[in-house]
Amino acid sequence: MKILVINAGSSSLKYQLIDMETEEVLAKGLCERIGLDGHIKHTPLTNGKPVFEADVDLPTHSEAIAAVIEKLVSAEYGVVSGMEEIDAVGHRVVHGGEFFAGSVRINADVMKALEDCIPLAPLHNPANITGINACTAVMGPDVPQVGVFDTAFHQTMPRKAFTYAIPYEYYTGYKVRRYGFHGTSHRYVSGRAAEMLGKPLESLKLISCHMGNGSSICAIDGGKSVDTSMGFTPLAGVPMGTRCGDIDASVAEFIMQRKNIDIHEMMNIFNKKSGVLGISGVSSDFRDLEEADAAGNARAGLALEAFYYSVAKSVGSYVAAMNGVDAIIFTAGIGENSGPTRAAISAYFKYLGCEIDPEPNKKRGQDLIISTPESRVKLMVIPTNEELVIARDTRDIVFGK
Repeated sequence: MKILVINAGSSSLKYQLIDMETEEVLAKGLCERIGLDGHIKHTPLTNGKPVFEADVDLPTHSEAIAAVIEKLVSAEYGVVSGMEEIDAVGHRVVHGGEFFAGSVRINADVMKALEDCIPLAPLHNPANITGINACTAVMGPDVPQVGVFDTAFHQTMPRKAFTYAIPYEYYTGYKVRRYGFHGTSHRYVSGRAAEMLGKPLESLKLISCHMGNGSSICAIDGGKSVDTSMGFTPLAGVPMGTRCGDIDASVAEFIMQRKNIDIHEMMNIFNKKSGVLGISGVSSDFRDLEEADAAGNARAGLALEAFYYSVAKSVGSYVAAMNGVDAIIFTAGIGENSGPTRAAISAYFKYLGCEIDPEPNKKRGQDLIISTPESRVKLMVIPTNEELVIARDTRDIVFGK
C-alpha cells in the first residue's frame, strides 16, 4: 500500500510517497514558484535513481500534481510503475476550526467546512483546498483523499484554556478562541516518547517544544493536548524567527499612531519583521544568531536569551497546568539539531530535578534521552515526522486499522 502525502502552499507543493508496508519513504520532492516560472526537485530514495531538478512550467497546482505523478512513474526517476499503485492521498490542512477533532476522508461536506474555515486561515486554507482539487483533477475522483489538520489535536483543550477574556459573543459569533497549531507534530512526538519510555501514553504528562522558524509549546496529559502556546493564529506564543509571539495588544495602536501605518502593515511587521530577527537585526536563523553572539553581537545574544526564557517560562506554566511533568521533548529544526539551545533552555529546569547530559546533547537529528540517569524528569530529543502521521491516518481511515 502506497500513500502520497501532500503539503500544498500558496505557491509551493511538498510531497512524499510512502510505502505503508515498511513505512519507507520511496520519494520526496518540492514544486516551487507555482503560478510564476515554476521549479521542481524530485528525489527518489530507492534503487539508486538520480535526482531530477529543473525549471518547469507550473501555472497552477494541477500542473504541479501532474508533474509529481509524471516523475513518480517515469522510467528514469520513478519509484512506481503507474499511478494506479498510489492507493490514497493524505493532505496536510492547516485549519479545521471547531469542525474537526481528527482526520477525515474528504467529501463534499468536508470541502464546504474547509471553505468555511478560510477566514480563520486566509493564507493557508485556500492553498490546501487547491491542492485537494488538483489531486482530484489529475488523479480522478475515485482515488481516496484524507485531510489531516494542524488544529485537530488541540480540540481536546478545555474551555478554560482556549477561551479569550474578551466579550463572549466574539467566540459564539466569530469563533475567536485559541486553536493552536503544529498539532500533527506534537501528536507524533508524544506517541514516540511513550514508546521510548516504555510507558502507556495515557499515563504520561508530557511537554512538547516544537522549535523551528515557527515554534509552539504544548502540554499533553494522557495523550491529549490540554494547552498550547499558539493561539487564534500562529502569531501567538514564544518569539519565533520573524513572529513576535505574545505581545500587549496596545503596542499595535501605539506603533500605528507613531509610524502612521495601517493594520495590514502592522500585522506584516508582527509576522515577518519581528521575533528574533526584530530583536537582533541580524537574522531569523538561529545558526546565524549563535555565530553573531559568539562574535560579540549583544543584540543577537539578547534575541537568543529572550527565546530561551520564553520557552522555559511556557514549560513552567504547563507543569503547573498539569500538576507535574514526566518528560520534556525537543523537536523540529532547532529542537532536533541545536544542542546549545537545548542546554540553555534546560538550565531553567533544575527545580524539576532534571539535568542535561552533555554527551548525548552533542548529537542531533535522532531519538535521544539527553537528561542524566538521575533526573526525575526526562529531557528528550525526538525528530518529528508529520508526513508519517498523515500517511498513517490516511491508511487507517481509508483501509481500516
